[in-house]
Amino acid sequence: MFINREERLKLLNSEYSENGFKFTIVYGRRRIGKTALIKEYIKDKNGIYFLITLESLPILIKRFKTIIAEYFKDDFLNNIEITDIKDLFIYLAKQKLNKKLIIVIDEFQYLSKLDNSIPSQFQYIVDEILQDSNIHLILCGSIISMMYSQTLSYTSPLYGRRTSVIKLEALKPIYLKEFFPDKDENELIELYSVLGGVPKYLQIFKNFNNIFEAIKKNILTPSSFLYDEPKFLLQNEINEPVTYFAILEAIAAGEHKLGNIASRIGKNVQNITSFINKLIELDLIYKEVPITQKNPHKSKKGLYFIKDNFFKFWFNFVLENKSYLELENYEYVLKKIEKNFNGFVAKTYEDLAIAFTLKKYNLLKCGRWWDKNSEIDVVGVGENFLIVGECKYSNKKVGVDILEKLKNKSANIDSTLPVKKYLLFSKSGFTDDLTKIAEKSDEIELIDSVLV
Repeated sequence: MFINREERLKLLNSEYSENGFKFTIVYGRRRIGKTALIKEYIKDKNGIYFLITLESLPILIKRFKTIIAEYFKDDFLNNIEITDIKDLFIYLAKQKLNKKLIIVIDEFQYLSKLDNSIPSQFQYIVDEILQDSNIHLILCGSIISMMYSQTLSYTSPLYGRRTSVIKLEALKPIYLKEFFPDKDENELIELYSVLGGVPKYLQIFKNFNNIFEAIKKNILTPSSFLYDEPKFLLQNEINEPVTYFAILEAIAAGEHKLGNIASRIGKNVQNITSFINKLIELDLIYKEVPITQKNPHKSKKGLYFIKDNFFKFWFNFVLENKSYLELENYEYVLKKIEKNFNGFVAKTYEDLAIAFTLKKYNLLKCGRWWDKNSEIDVVGVGENFLIVGECKYSNKKVGVDILEKLKNKSANIDSTLPVKKYLLFSKSGFTDDLTKIAEKSDEIELIDSVLV
C-alpha cells in the first residue's frame, strides 16, 4: 500500500522533470517505507535499482555491473572484469539517454562498512563523472546515524552536494484508516499506540480483528517478526547497546527526570548525557518541558519520554516479561497487557489531543504543563490567550467534576494570558449534565474525535 507519501513523491518527480544531474539522499528507520517510495517513483520511468548487502565489495561491484549490463543489453560489459565502482558510473555517464535515468543504491551505508573510502569515491563520482549527465542518483539507507555521517554531515565528503534530501518519517495517525477501513477511532488509536505509524508493522496487523490476538502472535511469540525488533534496530545504530537499553527501560518504568534515570541504571548524570543525546538524535526519545517555559532549552524542568510508540510498548511489556515469553507463558503476559492497556494508550491519546488542538486553533505552540502540585494534559498558547484541555481515555463518561478540576488547575498556570477555552477529550463520551453546560457556553468544547 502506498499511503501518505504524496509530497515526497512530488519532490522526487520534480527532480526527474528538471534537466541535468540530480542527487537525492533518502533515509529513515527500517520498515518505514523508503523502498516502497522509491519503487513507486521509478515504476514508470527508466531506472536501475541496486540493493547493497553485506558481501565482499568485489562481489557487489560484479552484481551491480550485471544489473547495468542487463538494463542496457550490453553483453560486452557483462563479460569484462570491473573492480572499481567508479568505472561503472563512467559507463553510465557515457550512455546516450533520451530520458533521465534513475540510479538507486539502496542500503548505501553498508558500502562504507566494506570500504571506508566509499563517501570520498562518491564525491568524485558526483563531482567529476555525473555532473554533466542526465542521471538522477538516489542513495538510500536505513541506519540513520551512518547515513547522516556518510552523506549529510559537514565532515562528509558528500556534504552540500545533494540537490534534495528526504528523511522519511512514520505515517501520521489519520492515515491508519486507510490500512484499517473497518476500525473505529478508538481501535485506530490503540493500534497507533502499539505500532506507531510504521507501514510494515501496520501491514502485519492488518488481518487481525482483535488487537490482543495480533499482539500475541506478532510481538509476544519469540519466533515472531516484531519480538526482537527494537534490539535489531538499536544494534544497527550503536556499537554498545547495553546503556541505551537501560535508559529506555528506566524511562518505560516511569523515570522521566534525568537524575532519576541515571540513579536507576547506576550511573552519574554526566555519564549518560551523550547516550541521551544519541537517543534523541535517533528519534527514540524526546525532552519535554512545561509548555509555558520561556527558555525551554535551558529549563531544569525537563522530562524524558520514549517517542517511538512501538519502542514504548516493547520496553513496557515485552522486555520485562521475556522470561515468561521464552517459556511460552503468553497468556500471563497478555493479561498484564490487557489490565494496563487503557493507561498505556492514554499517553498517546494525550499526544493526539495536543496535535488536534494545535491544528484546529492555529496556536503558536501546544503541549503539556505541570508544576509541583498539578499537571494539565493540553495547554495551547495563542498570541493573547490560552486554551487548556483534559484527556480521559477510560470507559467512563466525563462529567462536570472533570471540568471544574480543569478550571481550578488552570488558575495555577504561570502565564498572564487568559484562558479562552476549556477542552474536554473523552474516549467514552460525556454526561448529560456536562453536555448541557457545554451547549450554553462558548468557552467549553467537548471532543470525542482527535485524529487529524
